[in-house]
Order: sequence, then C-alpha cells, then structure tokens
Amino acid sequence: MAQQIEQAAGSTALLIVDMMNALDFDGADRLKPAALAAARATLRLRDEADAQGVPVVYINDNYGYWHSEQSRIVDHVEQADGRELVELLRPRDTDYFIIKPQFSGFYATNLPVLLPKLGASRIVLTGLAADICVLFTAADAHMREYDLWVPGDTVASADSQRTRWALDIMAQSMKAETRTTEELQLKDWLAQAD
Repeated sequence: MAQQIEQAAGSTALLIVDMMNALDFDGADRLKPAALAAARATLRLRDEADAQGVPVVYINDNYGYWHSEQSRIVDHVEQADGRELVELLRPRDTDYFIIKPQFSGFYATNLPVLLPKLGASRIVLTGLAADICVLFTAADAHMREYDLWVPGDTVASADSQRTRWALDIMAQSMKAETRTTEELQLKDWLAQAD
C-alpha cells in the first residue's frame, strides 16, 4: 500500500544538499569551518520547517558508490572528517533522502517527481558547496519555475568570495531570495506563497 504524502505547508520544501559530506577532498580543510556554521543555521531552519509542516529533503552525492543508499552514505561520512556534520544534521526517518550522481539535485534523480507529489512549488535551498552543487540545483530549480530562497547563512564554499559570488548569481539571474535566516524567518517566507 502506498504511503500517504503530506502536502507541503506554503507549497514549500526544504532541500539540504550534500551536507552528509566526508570532507575528504583537496580544500576540505578550508570548507569545514564554513560548512559547520552553515550546518548549524540549517539545523535551526530544519527545526522551524518541522514546526511549520515543511517537508525536509536531503539530496546527497553518491561519492562514487553506485550500490549505495542512505545509511551507507551516512556511515561513510560518519567515519570521515564529516562526522560533525552528521552529528548536527543526521537525516531522520521522516525526512526524504535522494542520492544524486552529479552536481544538480535534479539531474538523474527522482526530485522532479517528489516535489510535485509534495505539492511544492517553492524551495528553500541549503547546503554545500554554494558555488557548485547548490548553484547547479538552483539553476535547475529556476528553469523549472520554482520560487527560491537560498539563505546565505545555510550555504558554504571553500572560499567565502565564491560563496558570495554564487549567492549573487542566484539572486540576480535566478531571482532567488538570499537573505539569511536571521533576516527572514521561514514563517514569513511561507506567508509570501501565492
């Protein structure tokens, strides 16, 4: 029997991109402090999403493990330098978890099917790295005419200038809201839904 899917409050879904991250690549040491700060802000946002009835969707790289699934990815990260990210933002049984093979959360995944099932036409986009996977996911969301909020404090890159650059592109070219979670509350974003 099919599971009943609750409709998203404010037609909004919270997407968490690549926060289950092993941080085992060149430049990860520069990314880690910003990633942890973004994870803390994302955790506060996830708690607010829970309170408002907004579904949480993790979208994560498969790290080349083609026979993978959620627990294997989380276990891999937990055994690596990304364990603090897991401690902060471990996916829960109530969260959706999508494995992606490339930069965008939309490319070759079931996200384009899940979001309409949730009734989501608006996306709050968080994650790593702002200048790669978040940017590509935002571009694909924009092309599909989703309203976007990319809170500036919930994304990070190895270089803070590249984070600002990516946020500027998302704001200017994709009409994304980029105010931080301190400047804009989720309940206020939900109230803006048509």
